[in-house]
Amino acid sequence: MKSPSMPRLGLIGVGLMGTAIAQRLIANGFHVLGWDHVPDRLREFAVHGGFAAKDVEEPFDKCDCVILSLPDDGVVASVIQAAQSRFRSGQVVIDTSTGDPQATVRMAMRLKDRGVDYLDATVSGSSEQVQAGTAVMLVGASANSFETYQTILKAMVPHVMHVGATGSGAQMKLVTNLVLGLNRAVLAEGLAYAQMLGLPLDKALAVLRASMAYSRIMDTKGEKMINRDFTPQARLSQHAKDVRLILSDAERHRLRLPLTLAHQALLQHAMDLGLGDLDNSAIVQVYEA
Repeated sequence: MKSPSMPRLGLIGVGLMGTAIAQRLIANGFHVLGWDHVPDRLREFAVHGGFAAKDVEEPFDKCDCVILSLPDDGVVASVIQAAQSRFRSGQVVIDTSTGDPQATVRMAMRLKDRGVDYLDATVSGSSEQVQAGTAVMLVGASANSFETYQTILKAMVPHVMHVGATGSGAQMKLVTNLVLGLNRAVLAEGLAYAQMLGLPLDKALAVLRASMAYSRIMDTKGEKMINRDFTPQARLSQHAKDVRLILSDAERHRLRLPLTLAHQALLQHAMDLGLGDLDNSAIVQVYEA
């Protein structure tokens, strides 16, 4: 799947998600020049076959396509600001970060003035699901841009969906994260209830999977909750950030989300317990506390 027009790709951010994206790109024949502010991440990135950039500007200098995998839109803005003198007409930025949809639209307009195409390409799924090829990429861009960069997008995540104009990817990611996060919290509450009743948790999970209560989150997080394996696939603190974005966006549209408000309180309790850097399945520990 190596693209003849863009054989070298830049990647800013090689945390959990960025590393998973890099591994898929490298496996598909791309040369990936990556940068991260954490040196240990860059060393791990090199182990997987990536090439470490000397600074944040180098990928923009040397690559026609630069992929962003960053914590939020504030970090995206700071990276774009740091590299602004490096942009040239004809480049493309593919932003897989989850951020404020309005900030995404503003960023696209800002880069368009420099002749740079911008795709907001959020990922629904964990880093482990990206590695397995089972995640979904939600792309907000023009139809022409979506078609032009299909090879790169599908090298990152095989299941790619065009959901509308720029900003739509960020919006759709928040919709999916709202439902996903509530499913995860409900699973944690159900398992906590089963444990209180003295029911075997492995049997309870098996029954939930076989019943109308089933959700795919049971496949990815059920055993992690039961086994207390909170090795991060997606950090709890990242989802807490997403929930804040959801509530802020809903407030702008004068929509009240009572279940998400309750979920935010659970996540804040988890953060107060020091669980932010653990996998988001660690929300089950709130019930134990």
